[in-house]
Amino acid sequence: MVHNSRSLTKLVGELKKLPGVGEKTALRLAFHLMKSPANVSALAESLLEVRARVRFCSTCFGITENDPCSICTGDRDSSAICVVEESQDLLAIERSGAFHGRYHVLQGALSPLNGVTPAQLRISELMRRIEAGGVREVVLATNFSVEGEATALYLTKLLKPLGIRVTRLAHGIPLGGDLEYIDAATVQRAMEGRSEL
Repeated sequence: MVHNSRSLTKLVGELKKLPGVGEKTALRLAFHLMKSPANVSALAESLLEVRARVRFCSTCFGITENDPCSICTGDRDSSAICVVEESQDLLAIERSGAFHGRYHVLQGALSPLNGVTPAQLRISELMRRIEAGGVREVVLATNFSVEGEATALYLTKLLKPLGIRVTRLAHGIPLGGDLEYIDAATVQRAMEGRSEL
């Protein structure tokens, strides 16, 4: 790699561990950081601050600096819980402004091939929240991947006997999407989920 700098080689190696960062991008980032020492200090300080202050909410398992988080303690509809795989998914739904209830972050999705079982997710904590009472609807907002669909199906089987409403995010053709570029499975689901005008 960088033959005359062990420190730079180590930095590039650490940057490559980040998701979506390959050798070239890591090298580009490393050289950028070397050119701006002030940015290096600010980045290092931010990383240390995040490590020291950010944790998972003990109620919803989303990321927070205050436990419980502001969503769990705020004036939200506590009768609706939106179940997501990761904190990034929670943030995406919050940005939309479309959901006004509370959340539950599973911190992953079922994947038997990768050794991820229900015991490794925050499913038992979700069940405790629901069994405590007051929840009328659970919105399953897991990803539309094989793992996300398996997780949604598993949760549906657990939740339906409790007599609460279980819903799933709608899926289909994205706004502004051209039919000719949409995959067949998405078109099929959009056709099956069509609504009357």
